[in-house]
Amino acid sequence: MSSKLIRGTFILTLGTFISKFLGLFYVIPFDDLLKGHEEGASLYQYGYVPYTIFLTVATAGVPLAVSKFVSKYNAIGEYAVGRKLFKSGLVLMTLTGVVSFLIMYAFAPIFAEMTIKSDEQVISVAQVTTVIRAVSFALIIIPFMSLIRGFFQGHQSMGPTAVSQVIEQIVRIVFLLGGIYVVLNIMEGTVTTAISVATFAAFVGGLASLGALIWYWFKRKPHLDELLEEDRGNEEISLKAMYKEIIAYSIPFIFVGLANPLFQLVDQITFNTAMADIGNAKVSDHAFAVLNFYTHKLVIIPVSLATAFSMTLIPLITTSYTSGDRKTMRRNIDQTFQILLFLTVPAALGLALLAEPMYTLFYHSDPLGTSILRSYAPVAILFALFAVTAAILQGIDEQKFTIFSLLVGLFLKLVLNIPLIRLFETQGAVLATTIGYVVAILINLYVIKKYARYQFRLILRRTMFIGALNAAMAVVVLVLYSILVRFLSPETGFQSILLVAICGGVGALVYFYLSLRSKLADRLFGDKISKIRSKLRIG
Repeated sequence: MSSKLIRGTFILTLGTFISKFLGLFYVIPFDDLLKGHEEGASLYQYGYVPYTIFLTVATAGVPLAVSKFVSKYNAIGEYAVGRKLFKSGLVLMTLTGVVSFLIMYAFAPIFAEMTIKSDEQVISVAQVTTVIRAVSFALIIIPFMSLIRGFFQGHQSMGPTAVSQVIEQIVRIVFLLGGIYVVLNIMEGTVTTAISVATFAAFVGGLASLGALIWYWFKRKPHLDELLEEDRGNEEISLKAMYKEIIAYSIPFIFVGLANPLFQLVDQITFNTAMADIGNAKVSDHAFAVLNFYTHKLVIIPVSLATAFSMTLIPLITTSYTSGDRKTMRRNIDQTFQILLFLTVPAALGLALLAEPMYTLFYHSDPLGTSILRSYAPVAILFALFAVTAAILQGIDEQKFTIFSLLVGLFLKLVLNIPLIRLFETQGAVLATTIGYVVAILINLYVIKKYARYQFRLILRRTMFIGALNAAMAVVVLVLYSILVRFLSPETGFQSILLVAICGGVGALVYFYLSLRSKLADRLFGDKISKIRSKLRIG
């Protein structure tokens, strides 16, 4: 794997993981602050799902599309083209953000009515409307910010994106938790007001992130100006042609970014209907929160790596594809698949095996939460594979198939969701998501095989081997867990910490040892791992 891919992936992975972990751990005090207001988590998620969809459309896949565009023209020495796009794009993204905000704010009541299906539900249409309007303000600033991130990524500079993500998350969480505490405990306000303040925190975090990116811009501008002086000047591209190319890139990015939110939206508009049909309207809001908020926060963590890989992959694959270096392109794809599976499979498996203490550790003891997390955790592998296969399709200019695969998967989710929820309740929604993603990924893999002429023989062998290592790890964890639960209860917070720390730590050590012993880690990560193995005298 190229040093740029390793370095860029490491920086983005670190930033994304920190951001995701912060986004996970804040739920612990969030859940504690809402004790006595159980509807708060559902209300928060009801507002955030439509916001995420609007945000994805408003940014129009800008970070990845711009990074692809800039890296393409940088590869041929046309640095001025990317700078021209950057200047005009700032104005366009500002307009896009304002228009998206106005639409979301105005249509909030309609979105709320699509969500709340029964008078027996705990949450009302008016409450959801208020929360949606509060979070819509973030749309004003995020698109503008996303363009700057994409420009830096196009220059294969991942630091600004990583740092700004972390700053955004920290400021958002501090404002969110502080706002809920002040509203509920000092002002003695309603849970609707508290959650509205919590969602407005997205706007405040966006401001902080923008400040960090502006600082990076002034710091990096001298270097960027030096590149401009080396511009060949052979390409004269009009704004019309430029945006035509960007739109061609952006549309697939929009769909990729919308994948997870759209699957969640299907749940949001069908889940309550299906639950009401089988007489579960009173518990529908709680079950939805468990599915789309609490367990989803945990499941999405292993997907962080895929997000980092997809953002790093696209400029490099685009560069090698544009220059005709198919060997380098296939090598990067090969390494990415292997490392992705090597890291995400044990993370998802461990989450499933330790579902009960994990759920208790982060939230509270809940049989429904444990059950959903156990079945939902493996879906993280599918989320990661879809993100990376879609990124590869972008890099080889076959992005139209990304749209097709997602639409097919989403169609299956929409068709199957209500019948499966009626049959299996909340588990039915997990099953429908699994089926939709599996089909979408299979389509992407077929297209990669056909158009990149990529052979999956090595990946299949490595997947089976990684599966064997995980099976060995799982046996050790299950045996250890069955012994420890005789003395420790997964229903209490502190004892859950011990169970997760001991079983998770031993499982990680077993997996690490087996990967070193088999020299699989050496093949994936290179000489540094070989040195570690030699020092530990393994193998």
